[in-house]
Amino acid sequence: MTSDPRTSLGFMLHDATRLLRKHFEARGSEYGLSSAQWRMLVLLVKEEGAAQARLAELLEIEPISVSRLLDRMEEGGWVERRPDANDRRVRMAFPTDKARVVFGKVKEMAAEVYETALAGLSDEERLVLMKGLKTICDNLSDGECTVGGAATKMGTAK
Repeated sequence: MTSDPRTSLGFMLHDATRLLRKHFEARGSEYGLSSAQWRMLVLLVKEEGAAQARLAELLEIEPISVSRLLDRMEEGGWVERRPDANDRRVRMAFPTDKARVVFGKVKEMAAEVYETALAGLSDEERLVLMKGLKTICDNLSDGECTVGGAATKMGTAK
């Protein structure tokens, strides 16, 4: 490896993530959702009816931040909150029909952004890159694995 900090693993991973997020936000801005709201939307479609506490865990943010995020999304017609049938203190979040329609469009847009990011890499290079990134995640995960964008403990279904 080189001594130039701009080519270090940490810098390159951070920069690649920053640039992906920048392109995604530029392409997704037409829907009027922030990147945090996009992440929430994806989680809600994949984990429909998740409790706010669970969403805070998955997004790695404080529960009060999830509540404020859901407030804004509810005002925009993206989510609906309902009390849990077993515990009225728990609020469950559900995507609206509007959110489901946009989610399909966003998946297509995300695929285009990822294709742009991977342009110039052969199929073999893409596989090697993904395998390398998975290995890094596995090495650092402390028993967690990434499934559908959400961190979960291995051996547990959530």
